Amino acid sequence: MIDYNEAVEIVFQGTNVGPPENHPMHLHGYSFYVVGFGSSNFNSTRDPSNYNLVNPPLVNTIGVPKNGWLAIRFIANNPGVWFMHCHIEKHASLGMEAVLIVKNGTTAATSMRPRPGYMPPCSTS
Repeated sequence: MIDYNEAVEIVFQGTNVGPPENHPMHLHGYSFYVVGFGSSNFNSTRDPSNYNLVNPPLVNTIGVPKNGWLAIRFIANNPGVWFMHCHIEKHASLGMEAVLIVKNGTTAATSMRPRPGYMPPCSTS
């Protein structure tokens, strides 16, 4: 669960036990800034000091480097339930996926629209 307008940072770690592979990660509902990447394992005390916070690329899909890491940032200003996954189908089916739930904001303009009257509610059984 992510609060509306929260700054979100996700670090994808691409080191593998087996052969290295690129992972094209995609987040529905958002574009995100690629603020950093590197080889081997992410170091939370050293690597953020090398982030590009001046002019990072804005994308909606990015390849995590083989045997490396990649850091993204975005502002959670689109309420809803959003699917994040590897674009290699086999990887997604093996669990390389997640769902991010972004809460409503404080106004109607920053909240999900209500269910249309013509749409039946979900079953409660």
